[in-house]
Amino acid sequence: MATRKSLEIKQGLTKKGFITIQNDHTFLFFTVEGRKSSIRTKISHGTKEYGDNLLSFVAKQLKISTKQLNNLLDCPLSYEDYLSILINKKALILK
Repeated sequence: MATRKSLEIKQGLTKKGFITIQNDHTFLFFTVEGRKSSIRTKISHGTKEYGDNLLSFVAKQLKISTKQLNNLLDCPLSYEDYLSILINKKALILK
């Protein structure tokens, strides 16, 4: 079972074009050309580590597989690659 610290997820996504909005949870929105998109996830303040189930849920929210999420966080998957995946899946439509 793989785990990731919630801070590691937040920092990893922030490096890949996500902006953070603090509320009762931390919301992360993917940005394109400086504009917030509909692609988002939330990180709970109470959860310090995310196991396989929560990582799978985050990946689903971000419209990618868990393997792609790990690659996004670990850097083999770049911002441009992730954007391309979203466009190809028609999960994100640019105007």
